[in-house]
Amino acid sequence: MAVSNLRFAVICSSNMNRSMEAHAFLAKKGFLVQSFGTGDKVKIPGSAADKPNIYEFGTSYDEIYNDLLEKDKTLYTQNGLLHTLDRNRRIKSHPQKFQESKEKFDILITCEERVYDQVLEFMESKTPSDNSIVHVINIDIQDNLEEATIGAFLISDMCMHIATAEDLDNDIEEVLHTFEEKCQRPILHSIVFN
Repeated sequence: MAVSNLRFAVICSSNMNRSMEAHAFLAKKGFLVQSFGTGDKVKIPGSAADKPNIYEFGTSYDEIYNDLLEKDKTLYTQNGLLHTLDRNRRIKSHPQKFQESKEKFDILITCEERVYDQVLEFMESKTPSDNSIVHVINIDIQDNLEEATIGAFLISDMCMHIATAEDLDNDIEEVLHTFEEKCQRPILHSIVFN
């Protein structure tokens, strides 16, 4: 049974770490949730800071896992990437690009301001189909495993508050303001139309 009939999407840059951790948390709690990335490509750490591993959106988590395993099993085990990919492939088959999705959501949650800007730009560039309200909310989460876990707790907590609002469109500012004070992180919020 879903906690709420609201449709949530969690969005980071590569649909690899932050959005997937939050996706896992929210799905376990019974939310209707999907996750996406907004980047041009899926970029994850490589053997050096200037040598990231880069994949096309749509490349399966299995393929990425096997590629990293072949390149350097020890490195990618130690830095947690193989564990991350293992979690990801239990949730869905591959990273998805938000700008290619045709699905509709009530709440879009982004994990960094640059992604928030990309989501707003995309939503404002398309022609609304039914003029339903979409809330775009940003909470900054650093792109590392520990912060992704903390961020997933925060996003989950925020979604619980959103889901229990009696009149979301009227109450959301108050809900987000209360949450912002509680979590001590700035929250951005905009309204766009589907």
